[in-house]
Amino acid sequence: MNEKSKMMILSWTAVLLWLVLIFYLSAQPAVQSDALSKKVTEVIVETVERIAPADDGGHTTIDLVESFNHMVRKYAHGGVYFVLGVLMMMALRQSGVRGGSDEVYQLFVLGRGAQVTDVLIDGAGAIVGALVYGVGSLCQLTVESGQLKGQKTIN
Repeated sequence: MNEKSKMMILSWTAVLLWLVLIFYLSAQPAVQSDALSKKVTEVIVETVERIAPADDGGHTTIDLVESFNHMVRKYAHGGVYFVLGVLMMMALRQSGVRGGSDEVYQLFVLGRGAQVTDVLIDGAGAIVGALVYGVGSLCQLTVESGQLKGQKTIN
């Protein structure tokens, strides 16, 4: 297996592992999820207090954790999906590179040739595949969230 193939496999493996992490975190019961985010918020509050102590009007660390926990949770959601987006783009890029390497390889195969249009088609196929997957996932999440809230859904 050549270096480019290894990089493509590694890139998509990173995407899949990150998705597993997201699903693991999403599967935590609310109490467990809240406890984890409060621990993270506490570390952040304590770190900020060490770096830039402020006159906090007598607020305790517990008060500050309670105040900032919701915001930290929301930023964590955005951050987790930001990383997923970066990993996806890296994997798509590697897939495009792989498509290009396939074309170079085909120069050495009897009766085959390399075409720039094939590289573009390979890259476009990878992008469309990721978009279709993303749209499908959003539709599924929308249906599931409607079911969780007791709303009627079309089956």
